[in-house]
Amino acid sequence: MARRRWSVLVGAAVVVVAMLSAPWVAAAAPAPTPSPAPAVLDPSPPGSNDWSCRPGGAHPNPVVLVHGLSANQADNWGYLAPILARQGYCVFSLTYGRNPLAPPPLSQVGGLTTMEQSAQELKAFVGRVRGATGAGKVDIVGHSEGSLMPNYYVKFLGGAADVDRYVGMTPLWDGTRLLGVSDIDAVGERFGLDPAYGPAVAALCASCREFLHGSPFLQKMNSGGTAAVRGIDYTMIMTRNDELVQPYTSGRLAGAHNVVLQDLCPADLSEHAAVAFDPVNAQLVLDALDPGHARPVHCTGPPR
Repeated sequence: MARRRWSVLVGAAVVVVAMLSAPWVAAAAPAPTPSPAPAVLDPSPPGSNDWSCRPGGAHPNPVVLVHGLSANQADNWGYLAPILARQGYCVFSLTYGRNPLAPPPLSQVGGLTTMEQSAQELKAFVGRVRGATGAGKVDIVGHSEGSLMPNYYVKFLGGAADVDRYVGMTPLWDGTRLLGVSDIDAVGERFGLDPAYGPAVAALCASCREFLHGSPFLQKMNSGGTAAVRGIDYTMIMTRNDELVQPYTSGRLAGAHNVVLQDLCPADLSEHAAVAFDPVNAQLVLDALDPGHARPVHCTGPPR
């Protein structure tokens, strides 16, 4: 009975992490309509995936947008993609990591397979972008899981040769301790309880336990003393109001330009999901992609 109680507690907590991290939940956007063929319902956000786009001299690198856990490309990038496109970038996005066995509404979203698998999907997508545009390299802009998973591609799958700038929003290089789940998980493994809940959680969200502080995935990612890969220009954007990445300082990356929104705009209320729709964050992303033409951040109004 004790083992069963422990398993339910851990499994439920991990799944809550996945559910709460969806931008369409936290931002109170309408839930996607379930469909018997969810893989077909994957619209691109405005300004993204124009496969006839050719980068110009001002912005030679296409920008690849990588969404967060239990999101998809349309939910996550409806605000930032058109801003980047208006600035003259060739913008591309994908929905990765779909779980075909997940029930609605999770059947409509991505990030649910292991991050190792998702990194393979991203590698193939970047190859397609480079082939279509003729670009030598791309820039990555990712949110939540999308700030972490691409680095597996960069560090372990040859992506260092393909990526120039890497911008992470609400990153979690040291994982999250949300609700004490990482500690519960570690104790459960120590007492041999993992077989009771691990497969159940993995069947729904194989990436969820990889986000936990101290996970084998994060240990591998941070091997060599840092997750950062030499030659990549990293910028990490954090918010003190992050209710999912706990503590928010888990987003600091050695060797990166680390920025906290509230250090620039103390009244900025953006939390984990809302960062993707925050004009202050948008300006920071633009500055990170083109530091030679960086503009002052204004705490109100859209990027200038």
